[in-house]
Amino acid sequence: MQDISGALVTALQLILQLEPDLVEIVTLSLQVSISAVLIAALISIPLGTLLGTYKFRGHGLICGILNTLMGLPPVVVGLALYLFLSRSGPLGDLNLLFTSTAMIIAQCILVTPIIASLTQQTIHDLFQCHKEQFKALGAPVHHTLIPLVWDARNSLVTAVLAGFGRASAEVGAVLIVGGNINHITRVMTTTIALETSKGNLELAMALGIILLMISFSITSVMIFISNRTP
Repeated sequence: MQDISGALVTALQLILQLEPDLVEIVTLSLQVSISAVLIAALISIPLGTLLGTYKFRGHGLICGILNTLMGLPPVVVGLALYLFLSRSGPLGDLNLLFTSTAMIIAQCILVTPIIASLTQQTIHDLFQCHKEQFKALGAPVHHTLIPLVWDARNSLVTAVLAGFGRASAEVGAVLIVGGNINHITRVMTTTIALETSKGNLELAMALGIILLMISFSITSVMIFISNRTP
């Protein structure tokens, strides 16, 4: 018990002193996750908006696939991406394996279905509510997309934050394609797993505290936005 208490005190000291290795790991983690979520949002929000307003052949299949991919196991994504990016894979010449770029791609694949599905449901509900008004005004569907997105902006921000929460907590896929290389691809989740297995509880606990703070901040912002949404 004393060892754990001592490790906790040391972990807090590492945070307060902004220990360089700790700052480097947290910074890389945020860079990877934020980049992945921004790319995912640029793909999934337009996709979800189109799926929420247009009906076409295969619409239900696409929505079903997106909903299924929301629960996609991260290790499966990591394995598939590893096979594509390895030297014998179709994208091996790009030399992306064991880089932060590969980690961004992995997180983007995991996050895109989440944001797209949440966007689709939000836009669909809004479109159904205002459908008759749009018809009465004679507005074609493509003219309603921007107003719908603007009206749903709070819910879409919540969807993006949910995606960021998934990305920042991911360990399986980024470990496979990133390799957890010191000063190159070592992020918070993979470092926690490594340092815990080595018995270095101080650094692991410090990173765990920071990860919990990030998670708490995301949840607080989502609740705040939800309370402001009419």
